Amino acid sequence: MANHIVAPSSGGNFPAMLTKQVVLCSLIAAFGGLMFGYDIGISGGVTSMDDFLLEFFPSGEEAKHRAKENNYCKYDNQLLQLFTSSLYLAAVVCSWAAAFCCKRFGRKRTMQMAAAFFLVGVVLNAASVNLYMLIAGRICLGAGIGFGNQAVPLFISEIAPAQYRGGLNVCFQMLITIGILIANVVNYFTSKIHPNGWRISLGGAGFPAIFLGLGSLLIVETPTSLIERGKTEEGLKALKTTRGVEDVQKEYEEIVKATETAKKIKHPFRNLIIKRSSWPQLFCGTILQVFQQFTGINVIMFYAPVLFQTMGLGADASLLSAVVTGSINSVSTLVAVFGVDKFGRRKLLIQAAVQMLISQVLVGTILTQHLKTTNAIPLPYAYLTVFLICVFVMGFAWSWGPLGWLIPSEIFPLETRPAGFFFAVSSNMICTFIIAQAFLTMLCQMRSGIFFFFAAWIVVMGSFAVFLLPETKGVPIDEMNEQVWKKHWFWHRFFKPEDEEQAKC
Repeated sequence: MANHIVAPSSGGNFPAMLTKQVVLCSLIAAFGGLMFGYDIGISGGVTSMDDFLLEFFPSGEEAKHRAKENNYCKYDNQLLQLFTSSLYLAAVVCSWAAAFCCKRFGRKRTMQMAAAFFLVGVVLNAASVNLYMLIAGRICLGAGIGFGNQAVPLFISEIAPAQYRGGLNVCFQMLITIGILIANVVNYFTSKIHPNGWRISLGGAGFPAIFLGLGSLLIVETPTSLIERGKTEEGLKALKTTRGVEDVQKEYEEIVKATETAKKIKHPFRNLIIKRSSWPQLFCGTILQVFQQFTGINVIMFYAPVLFQTMGLGADASLLSAVVTGSINSVSTLVAVFGVDKFGRRKLLIQAAVQMLISQVLVGTILTQHLKTTNAIPLPYAYLTVFLICVFVMGFAWSWGPLGWLIPSEIFPLETRPAGFFFAVSSNMICTFIIAQAFLTMLCQMRSGIFFFFAAWIVVMGSFAVFLLPETKGVPIDEMNEQVWKKHWFWHRFFKPEDEEQAKC
């Protein structure tokens, strides 16, 4: 039996302890986030390296050096942007396949597939000698991201006790931020290694994938997945191991009941769409991922180097801005790790929406007044803008960033859980693709107005958190419908007696 590291708690009416086994399994699984974050961070740096551009996008390299300096219209190459954003299209398709793998082969095996796909992609990218190898590598990386982002949050949500589920799941987002930070530092040093520094950057992505692949051999499968696939004895044993207590009968029976209901669902994707009682979870889980991308975090993270340059930091501006914002992003995520199960999901989302809205509006106002096409911001306003950027990143890091992944992973009933989380993951990947592909063009056209554009989105998402999003803190994952959705002032109307008795699709 796993060693206990805290006193027992009865959160969710199920006896459970936070065991070393659960913590270890959650941290190993969360390395899927490090894998994702490293790729996010490494791509932007690599595509700005002259050696990489000369190898694969020679016309882009020429355009980069011919480009006239403009505070709003930076180097814009749609083909090069497509190289970066195409990964997310591959992730959309592969997260659909991963949803089936999660159900049939288990969450653990799906994570192993993610590591394998990612490693193949890393090898192809680091060894690329032509554009075809490069694109093939990006597709494999996208497959790894799709499989990892589908399986990891589900794995952690199912293996963690209800009262600790939020904090453990947020570790996934925290490792995403750490991955981005590591990638930015790596890019800074490899950019000085000619002509193959970019190969080192891309090859470095293999380390988190190897850790996830080898580490997944040590972790246990979730009790829910084992019972779902008919391995009831193994499931009961895994439940005792992960909960750290012998008295797991009540939770075991709850999982068995959920799996029996799930087996009646022959077509979970179709059932998710046509059954009214599935709509609240589907809408909330999907819209949270959309909102996460439309907070404007990509604008803030991209634009930070420009603002640092106005302070006379020159060539080191990109590194400094990446390290500062990346460090704040990682450290602030700790607030969510330790606070999400104490304060609840909604309070963090609402508080951060106010904080991010104020920051966006003030940054947009300062830029409108003081940053024209080619001038520099007066130094006092530059410092103020950098401070506001940090405030914005803090709010995102402890709210919409991690909770955009956490909440969708915990709100779906077992019968539609992999399918429902697929819609959430794919929505995130599609919106990330749209923002990555369109952002530079939007910035050229809208200039400082882009900050007000995203501020308007924050008003919408903050209102959603206030009025429509239920609180899920401390609720057992298989009791969400009874304890959350059926008691919500708005969503309860989607649950009618006939929905419980209707023939399963």
